[in-house]
Amino acid sequence: MAADIISAAGYPVELFDAMPSPARKLLRAGVGGLNLTHNEAAERFITRYDEAQPIVAGWLAEFGQESVRAFARDLGIETFVGSSGRVFPVQMKAAPLLRAWLRRLNERQVQLHVRHRWTGWGPEGELVFSTPQGRRDVARRDAAATLLALGGASWPRLGSDGSWAAWLRDRGVALSPFRPANGGFSTHWSTHMLAHAGSPLKGIALTHEGASKRGEFMITRYGVEGGAIYALSRSLRERIEMDGNAQLQIDLCPDRTEAALGALLSRPRGRDSLANHLRRQIGLSGAKATLLRELSTAEQRAETLHLAAAIKSLPLTLTGTRPLAEAISSAGGVALDEVDKRLMLRKLPGVFCAGEMLDWEAPTGGYLLTAVMASGYMAGHGMVDYLR
Repeated sequence: MAADIISAAGYPVELFDAMPSPARKLLRAGVGGLNLTHNEAAERFITRYDEAQPIVAGWLAEFGQESVRAFARDLGIETFVGSSGRVFPVQMKAAPLLRAWLRRLNERQVQLHVRHRWTGWGPEGELVFSTPQGRRDVARRDAAATLLALGGASWPRLGSDGSWAAWLRDRGVALSPFRPANGGFSTHWSTHMLAHAGSPLKGIALTHEGASKRGEFMITRYGVEGGAIYALSRSLRERIEMDGNAQLQIDLCPDRTEAALGALLSRPRGRDSLANHLRRQIGLSGAKATLLRELSTAEQRAETLHLAAAIKSLPLTLTGTRPLAEAISSAGGVALDEVDKRLMLRKLPGVFCAGEMLDWEAPTGGYLLTAVMASGYMAGHGMVDYLR
């Protein structure tokens, strides 16, 4: 994004990517259709960034949800709003957008260097890269302004391994430790529950410490993952960091009140088993029914009103976060007060940062990509201002 802004302003740009081809994480996001942004009201959209709201709000004021769609449209990529409010390319792929973007950069004479892994600065301030042909230096005089867009520490096989943190720390830049965001959590399942590994639980609601999210999540061999989990991942992670575990409440029937469930379950069940009664009366079966059995007591299941209460608030103890390398994104990185409003490092004039290497986080749903692109937009304009 920054290269797009700078090249449009007429400045020569060189792009360096550690991988054999560019934008591999963008292509990975395209596996799920490339959720570019979300069409919810701006005042609600900004709340997804938690403590980073005051900073990210400034980015989104200049490049927000509609800007993302307009940017795609300018590349010839039409978008649509899905039933959940998420915005996707009509083709549901990242590759067409990336090809159009790279074509435009090429037309502006932007030079792309792949298999160039940045390894820090040399003694004269030169940028040092590791390449298949050996070390390559870019002299400071040849890099009037530098943007570091090195990612966080999730999905290291796509290039973002967080190794850059040490080189910035050596220059006096404050960083927060990397932590998994939008990742799975561990719990202890019985063999009965493990039989449902890979099963999605749809139409549920999750609550943790007063915050609730409706949606779905997935049973995994190690625990749970999925959109509804990711929406609460920050508070869950922080509770686990403090106490060693976190208590998640699961509502299996969020569209029915406890009283309504009690009335339905109080109907005579005749010779039906409890499993059949749950299926017939409230449509509870499969992985949901097994989860109810997993997380409730025999005493709760024996009494209708207690059973209804359990269905509305099943307690699940999460015992840990999954490894950072498995997470969709990461928290941590360059502290936001280390950069100015145009994302230039205060301690390193002429060096800018953008994207996940900055210390902010957001759930999936279009919030990550929107803020990443917005930060690139801000840094790009900041670099143009710096160069003038």
